[in-house]
Amino acid sequence: MVDISAAQVKELREKTGLGLMDCKKALQGSGGDIELAIEELRKSSGLKASKKSGRSAADGLIGAISSKSKSCMVEINCETDFVARDDSFNSFVQEVILEVSNNELSLEEILHQGIEDKREKLVQKLGENIVVRRISRSIEDADFSGLYVHSTKRIGVIISLAGGNEETARDIAMHAAATDPLSISPEDIPEDIIAKEKEIYKAQSEDSGKPADIVEKMIEGKIRKYLSEVSLTEQNFVKDPNKKISDILAENNAKIIGFTRFEVGEGIEVEKVDFATEVMSQIEGS
Repeated sequence: MVDISAAQVKELREKTGLGLMDCKKALQGSGGDIELAIEELRKSSGLKASKKSGRSAADGLIGAISSKSKSCMVEINCETDFVARDDSFNSFVQEVILEVSNNELSLEEILHQGIEDKREKLVQKLGENIVVRRISRSIEDADFSGLYVHSTKRIGVIISLAGGNEETARDIAMHAAATDPLSISPEDIPEDIIAKEKEIYKAQSEDSGKPADIVEKMIEGKIRKYLSEVSLTEQNFVKDPNKKISDILAENNAKIIGFTRFEVGEGIEVEKVDFATEVMSQIEGS
């Protein structure tokens, strides 16, 4: 077997961004020829990225950009907070959000424009699964859009307004980041969600001993309270709890026509990994 120097491994790592062991194995396989090692790594990179793509990616960042009437967001996931803080990952997030803001293409179309190739290279470099999960843009004919991204870059909100102004739009976006509403108004809450809540309240009231008509009124009251708590327009404004969001909208002659809230990893089922077993399987397969 050809002896591979640390300097050769270092050079290959700098040229490819891949891990130490991958570079060392490639150099051993190429007899120390760096250019040949690069060719072989390129041939195998797609397969390796595919293998990593099966792992849960529930960490990551929200990328966002905004102007007066247009705001855009993207959620890009990785496996660990360590990679989420990596400069290469952050640069990739910025590159994707610029693509989102510069056109009206769908996520799939943006990936096919070259982002997917860059994602695969980043997977190879950082050694984690990376997923461009979803994008959102403000409503095209909105008068104003408000964008708020929390300091952790894990929660982002876009509000689109008819009427109003930039400050109102951003204030409501900040409010929604804190309160996590389900919809803009009570009328927008899906019937199946309301039905489930009614079933819960009914079960809670069955042992109350109260007459059926009283129980029904209790359930109706709880539903009204629930709808006010999860509907954006009915929530008390976080900056002034004496006012509802609907009051803020009325004061500024505004109407919410679009609302999107992203929280990193929401809804993703995290794969539980036995790291000792994973390490052993990698050793046995090497």
